[in-house]
Amino acid sequence: MFDFGEIALKEIITVSFTLFAVIDMLGNIPVLASLRAKMGGEIRSLQATLASGALMILFLFIGRQFLHILGLDVQSFAVAGSIVIFIIGLEMVLGVDFFKTDGNPKSGSVVPIAFPLIAGSGTLTTIMSLKANYGDVNIFIGILVNCIVIFLVLKSLKWIERVMGPNGMIVIRKFFGVILLAIAVKIFGSNFSHLGK
Repeated sequence: MFDFGEIALKEIITVSFTLFAVIDMLGNIPVLASLRAKMGGEIRSLQATLASGALMILFLFIGRQFLHILGLDVQSFAVAGSIVIFIIGLEMVLGVDFFKTDGNPKSGSVVPIAFPLIAGSGTLTTIMSLKANYGDVNIFIGILVNCIVIFLVLKSLKWIERVMGPNGMIVIRKFFGVILLAIAVKIFGSNFSHLGK
């Protein structure tokens, strides 16, 4: 299933930070806090983590086959994905919403928290874009690292809100937005020349 000889710490770190920035758990804390209040004051951390992790891993394994059914290759998806990642980065840096959500708070921890808030279209697109540049085993490990972060953030939601404060959240969001912009440019540049081949 995996080529463990492909394991590279540098790739794992890059993938982990990329997914961390796209998932934007810290930036989503205000949204999560609002949902927590509307869901009776409690989010099922483990359920939300397992559901979002399963979605990301499923897309890592069958995403390529899904693209082949549609007649697409990973490079084309990577270029399209890099544009989405770039727009997400712009949202984070500029504080402007390009993507609109339906904002339905009535569901549980799986919807809308696991999907689409955590493992949404941006995250799944990013996983497919990363497949064009990084080994599957490194992406898998990066997903697991982020699942741990997701669980810890959901478990510590009240404490993080209190410690970070609104200004701290804005600074972190903008910092990871700039990182996303740089990663998007790199993915676009390394895959654009392969289009149509």
